[in-house]
Amino acid sequence: MSIILSKKIKISGAVQGVGFRPFVYKIATMLDLFGEVYNDSSGVIILVKCEQNTLNKFLPLLQNSLPPLAKITSVEVQDNNHDTQDYSNFKITASRAGQVSTIVLPDACVCQACIDDISDKTNRRYGYAFTNCTHCGPRFSIIKAIPYDRQSTSMSVFKMCKKCEKEYQDPLDRRFHAQPNACSDCGPQLQLTNIAGKNINTDNIIKKAASLLKQGKIVAIKGIGGFHLACLASCDSALITLRKRKYRPKKPFALMAKDVSMVREYCTVSEKEKLLLTDKASPIVLLSKIGDLLSKQIAPSQNNLGFMLPYSPLHYLLSQALNAPLVLTSGNKSHQPQIIDNQQAINELGGVADYLLLHNRDIINRVDDSVVQIVANKPRIIRHARGYAPTVLPLPKGFENSSGILAVGAELKNTFCLLTKTQAIISQHIGDLKTLENYQDFQKNISLYQQLYEVDIKKIVCDFHPDYLSSKYAQSYAQNNNIELQTVQHHHAHITSCLFEYQKPINCNNVLGIAWDGVGLGKDENLWGGEFLLANYSSFKRVAQFEYMPMLGGDKVTLEPWRMAYVYFKKYKINTDKWFVDKPTSFFDKLLN
Repeated sequence: MSIILSKKIKISGAVQGVGFRPFVYKIATMLDLFGEVYNDSSGVIILVKCEQNTLNKFLPLLQNSLPPLAKITSVEVQDNNHDTQDYSNFKITASRAGQVSTIVLPDACVCQACIDDISDKTNRRYGYAFTNCTHCGPRFSIIKAIPYDRQSTSMSVFKMCKKCEKEYQDPLDRRFHAQPNACSDCGPQLQLTNIAGKNINTDNIIKKAASLLKQGKIVAIKGIGGFHLACLASCDSALITLRKRKYRPKKPFALMAKDVSMVREYCTVSEKEKLLLTDKASPIVLLSKIGDLLSKQIAPSQNNLGFMLPYSPLHYLLSQALNAPLVLTSGNKSHQPQIIDNQQAINELGGVADYLLLHNRDIINRVDDSVVQIVANKPRIIRHARGYAPTVLPLPKGFENSSGILAVGAELKNTFCLLTKTQAIISQHIGDLKTLENYQDFQKNISLYQQLYEVDIKKIVCDFHPDYLSSKYAQSYAQNNNIELQTVQHHHAHITSCLFEYQKPINCNNVLGIAWDGVGLGKDENLWGGEFLLANYSSFKRVAQFEYMPMLGGDKVTLEPWRMAYVYFKKYKINTDKWFVDKPTSFFDKLLN
């Protein structure tokens, strides 16, 4: 007589909201397993009753041919002999709560199957701008809590129609438990308004918005993680107006093209760059431009252009209607965070945009566009945001007791990191904390991550510079919560982050770390920049440095590093004529003298 085993299989990783339970269901029914699969806050739990031979077949199959967005970080098999339930088949059951160790997934770009749906005139989702499935669509931007179920997202206010409900409940459908699942009968809707928020009458909002853009208008578009300001990339007058209204005289604008072929009309695209453009994260990819085929207003004095492909059905439909590159820059006032709320967009973007393309699905978490570039033949993330964040990194050997550490990051281009028992969670790009709105967003996101991952913060880590707003936050948090505060020298932090990224153990040997980063307060109370440190995780020795020089404009040198270059040129009597054209050098000469 065959021995029937009872096992509990715990699977951690990116396994919620990605079609993993239907994937398990298909394998289990193929092998005639009895049991169930469900989500809990630790990931996915599988309870099975079967023979050993069947279990030996089942476990390898779980890690092969995963759904596109799924990623397994651990599989733990336990005896479950106390389970007295008599299963007659295998089924998918309701989610359950528990201690959190799962992954909150980043938003994913629209998949080809959903593009096919919205492009097919016979499909009930033809032209629907919020089509998604378990292989694509919003995740982090709409989540309020985990487990990742519909009631824990901003989709909870939309009751599914019978057709969508049927898809949602069918384990063999690719929309099974796709939390943002909807159609034009039951889901979010588009709205096109003027700057006062008054509806524009039209029978096709996408075509009307495309027509306005072709007329040289600026349209504020609500995307997945926030608003963008959009205009045609070929329209000089619109670009000049956009720069003037947004007080952005020179900083490059990002571009969206309908496909890789269109990108190649304006930039060289290698195979690795193509893979980045078409990746599920759909980032902005910095590419070498081909001549000046687009307006010089897009990226003045730059050799690169930043292109992305349509990452949502809305952007795809709009790009198809335009058939031309579109400028997409963050929808905000200068130095403010990207707007995510409809009424705020009406209130604050009226002086910048001519029209607003809105929708009624709330954005819970602001996520800007990610920026990536191939450097030394490898992808390098310049801005870590939509599609990548939150990023989960495994803990190197020796960090097993580091749960509850919060590292708050620096003051400019801020991101923070939260350590759990098994992983380091890297936040999305938040930006410069010197504005009240960004600082508030920084605080909100720390609270959100702590809630999502149910981590008690036991130690808080900040920059050695006590006057950074992130440092002041850490000082106040440590004092109010009676926890340890630890400070880290700025350039040492950069080097140890490299050690962590390459999974060096906590007791690794010293490395020679070279930090070309800008200003950081040093242990001698001077401002450092350009450091050679002999370092490990816990300590460092400064073995070489850039010579101390006056900082022309103080902290402004972090935004305009040419100021420091000018000081070195003058110190060593290097001719400055062709290097500092149109710079206020006569004023600086007086300061230096």
